[in-house]
Amino acid sequence: MFAALILSFGVIFIAELGDKSQLMAMTYALRYRWWVVLSAILTATTLVHAVSVFFGHFLGVSIPTDLMSILAGLSMLAFGLWTLRGDELDDEESARAKRVGASVFLAVMSSFTLAELGDKTMLATITLATNNDWLGVWIGSTIGMVAADALAIGVGRLLGKHLPERSIAIGAAVLFFGFAAWLLYEGLSHAPAWAIGVTVPAAVIIAVAGVAWIRATHRRRRAEAAAVPRAAATPTVENRDSTTLP
Repeated sequence: MFAALILSFGVIFIAELGDKSQLMAMTYALRYRWWVVLSAILTATTLVHAVSVFFGHFLGVSIPTDLMSILAGLSMLAFGLWTLRGDELDDEESARAKRVGASVFLAVMSSFTLAELGDKTMLATITLATNNDWLGVWIGSTIGMVAADALAIGVGRLLGKHLPERSIAIGAAVLFFGFAAWLLYEGLSHAPAWAIGVTVPAAVIIAVAGVAWIRATHRRRRAEAAAVPRAAATPTVENRDSTTLP
């Protein structure tokens, strides 16, 4: 159990760095008391990861260990590419993070629960629970996510700005790729030839699709960033009329 706890803590802590829920934690911490935000995050994380561990544990019982290692390795490869892409808050999530509700605790807890459903930290927890002690994964993944969000809250309150996302994303992605290589080696070392023939093309497809996704996302972000100065520099009709000489 202790080994599963340490592994889950490390994986989820890394996965949470630069994640949208960490950005939400930082946003909330700029407006509300830190201990209310952190306790709401702890409650939401405990519930979401309990569900993740439940599905992962019973899924892992019925699937061979070698196959689970291969699937886990492919998942870690995808998580690394996802981390390199970076995360961001869409308009709905930004509005939810800035909204002042009657109960801050319930607002933060509900928004974090919704943000985590289907997120990479939830998928990573399910993956870990398939072939590790479920209690250790539950405790470790919960502590890892809360620790990462606590870091974001502290930095947000002290500095009033985000962590250096690019550097964090690269470091986290490298660790994910290391986990992927390790798990794929364990899964394929005693696997039949057909498993190798399926896994290698799958890994290539994931890598190619991930790189294309990252490039498309970065192009979009650069275009959006370039459009903002142009929009600000273009005078409106009212401004042009007001500067016209009589």
